[in-house]
Amino acid sequence: MSKFVIEGGTKLRGKVNIGGFKNAAVAIIPATILCHGNCILQNIPKIEDVKVFEEILTELGAKVEFLDDTTMSIDASNIQDCYLKNGLSKKMRASYYLLGAGLGRFKKASTLIPGGCDIGMRPIDQHIKGFEALGATVEITSDGRINVQAEKLVGSKIYLDVVSVGATINIMLAAVYAEGKTTIENAAKEPHIVDTANFLNSMGADVKGAGTDVIRINGVKELTGCTYNVIPDQIEAGTYMIAAAATKGDIIIDDIIPKHLEPITAKLKEMGMGIEEYGDSMRIFYEKELIPVNIQTLPYPGFPTDLQQPMTVLLSSLVGESIVVEGVSEDRFKYVNEIKKMGADIKFTNKYAKIKGTNKLKGTVVQATDLRAGAALIIAGLIAEGLTEITDIYHIDRGYEHIENKFMNLGAKIRRVKEEE
Repeated sequence: MSKFVIEGGTKLRGKVNIGGFKNAAVAIIPATILCHGNCILQNIPKIEDVKVFEEILTELGAKVEFLDDTTMSIDASNIQDCYLKNGLSKKMRASYYLLGAGLGRFKKASTLIPGGCDIGMRPIDQHIKGFEALGATVEITSDGRINVQAEKLVGSKIYLDVVSVGATINIMLAAVYAEGKTTIENAAKEPHIVDTANFLNSMGADVKGAGTDVIRINGVKELTGCTYNVIPDQIEAGTYMIAAAATKGDIIIDDIIPKHLEPITAKLKEMGMGIEEYGDSMRIFYEKELIPVNIQTLPYPGFPTDLQQPMTVLLSSLVGESIVVEGVSEDRFKYVNEIKKMGADIKFTNKYAKIKGTNKLKGTVVQATDLRAGAALIIAGLIAEGLTEITDIYHIDRGYEHIENKFMNLGAKIRRVKEEE
């Protein structure tokens, strides 16, 4: 096991390049199961979740190889079914996309209930509702296995009771081979939903309306291989933006789509950060003393839940009071107890945090409780007095590529060490 050791007090300066979007990659990779040919995926992030999917697809019979650091070749032609025998699906939430992809191509799929970050209840009832509307039966066994099966899939009108990214994508994956038209109403609108739809269309699917709350899918008979470039990671970019604000830094963030970052950009500008956009890059720089703001996370285009933890750390370092409301995930404030060990003054429930800011965070030993909480703790370590040690950093490696190297290139004093060191 490894940990991060961080010496705080350095203002970040320099340039950081953003990798491919984790949330898009973990939907697009299982979507290759739908294709009978070879897919070349470019701008794939080098993260643990991608490695897990590489293992899963290889076990299922696909030929998977990396042509270079960020280019993944997947030929799923020889996959005979989508029955995942082992517990790899427990390692990440996105493994449930195998259900939609397997149901679409083979009319059946089976996997263990997915794992992922412990951030409260994350039901899959809307996924099940969508599969059943397309004609499938769904069984959840006593040993935690999900089985989906259909004689045939028939297009249907599906209204999601809550806006769900995972359900929207999973229904799209299953519906591309359904007979007739499928309509998803109250669909999620996140950029990675648009990216997944664009990938499906590149293979020959007929998906319209992604990025709006109504998505229409006309079923097709066959999908073919393609080459596709995954969009930049808006959450990774937002993490470095918040880190620049917290450390009173001045950095260039390269290889981004500024439109996707507007919810973060707006809040940081409101706080007083300077931001200049240059097409596919952005400069973010400290100009004056920052003021606290209130945050409520919402589905896109609202403020993203995946940046709530880093933003809470930033707000805890500003003099004044602020409120953060978690409007997406059920229980995403567990990490606050770790920040409080460093001197933060935060009162919280499972949906709400009231922050009394302080500029005196102090380094100590803390635990990464989930992926985005781990990134938040890195930011806390960067601004704390003294040394901060972060354990359980495998959570962070699931979603951020080379995170310590990227921070070091910006001047941060951070290193990865073995626990025994």
